[in-house]
Amino acid sequence: MKKKLLSVVLASAMVVSMLTGCGLSAAEPAAESAPAAVETQAAAEEAPAAETEAATEEAAEAETNGEYTVNETAAADPAITLTMAEVNPLEGTTCGAMDLKFKEAVEAISGGSITIDLQGGGVLGVEADILDGMLGGTGTVDISRISAFALNSYGCNKATLLSLPYTFKDRDHYWAFANSDLAKEFLNQSMEIGLGVRGLYYGEEGFRHFFTAADKPVTSPADMAGMKIRVSNDPVMTAMVENLGATPSPVSMAEIYQSLQNGTIDGAEQPTVNYKGNSFDEVGPNLTLDGHTLGAMMTIITDASWQKLTPAQQDVITEAGAIASNYCREVSEQKENEVLEQLKADGRNVIEVTDKSEWQAACSPIVDQYVTGDLVDLYQQILDMAK
Repeated sequence: MKKKLLSVVLASAMVVSMLTGCGLSAAEPAAESAPAAVETQAAAEEAPAAETEAATEEAAEAETNGEYTVNETAAADPAITLTMAEVNPLEGTTCGAMDLKFKEAVEAISGGSITIDLQGGGVLGVEADILDGMLGGTGTVDISRISAFALNSYGCNKATLLSLPYTFKDRDHYWAFANSDLAKEFLNQSMEIGLGVRGLYYGEEGFRHFFTAADKPVTSPADMAGMKIRVSNDPVMTAMVENLGATPSPVSMAEIYQSLQNGTIDGAEQPTVNYKGNSFDEVGPNLTLDGHTLGAMMTIITDASWQKLTPAQQDVITEAGAIASNYCREVSEQKENEVLEQLKADGRNVIEVTDKSEWQAACSPIVDQYVTGDLVDLYQQILDMAK
């Protein structure tokens, strides 16, 4: 299959705009040191699976400065628009930056035959509503960036392991998992159990931390006793808050700011960049860097939408997903460090947690509760990936 190299002028302009909004300069491309784009075999029928996978990874590394290898077969396919949902703002958040990179790559590599209608800021609903709609076949949302453990309550028990407190030692540990064959098993579980959606790629938005109202700083688990803490409606996250002595509060993402402001809740938890990007620091200025869970992300597509794509267009989605995932890894830590410095400069109370043993001990019963049966071996495989 022949392909040609396209320097995408409009896509490059989008990169500059997106990077500026995410606190990055246009002079710092995601793959600045990567080699020039190379030709790859995209159609699965023309290459063995292992070679196709290697080619996709190579293309993700090769993408640089807004230049992509156009899939000429996909470019000649019928035009299609896919609606993509994001609950966080597109600018100023790591997940938004990853989404924008995915959109850019899909539209460039497909030669314009695929358009991603990316809707950020929760305009299409909160995560639970988006998932219900995708699983229910409403057709409103084709693709969505979700928390990697959001499908736990829909039967994807493997993803539960990604939300267990203090599982990942650091970012390198997480990405060792995300780029492994084991991670592919996790992505495929929703398809295997017939949910009607399939995982495309992983990302991360940094470790999640607790933040609390001005008069309620938290330096240890003991400080959380009696507090009302908002967490996502997930049994693992709920159990974590309870084990730390607080009461989980069922507040939607869209209601966190006002609920903190009026005292309905005492705190919540988010990755650092989301904390700042959603202006939660204005009403919850105490940020406790306990790093209880890594903000693992997964992007999914409905089976119905996937089947509307031609084989070449499916290859484009896969290749663009690898590019977006790779880009996320490059920018996440950099953006988080920039935000932390800004928070300190703004006078927010950033509380370092140098010894997490007390936090880990309080949450250890959760691991015992959820890591059972076939999950014991899977969990140990994840732990063994730490360096």
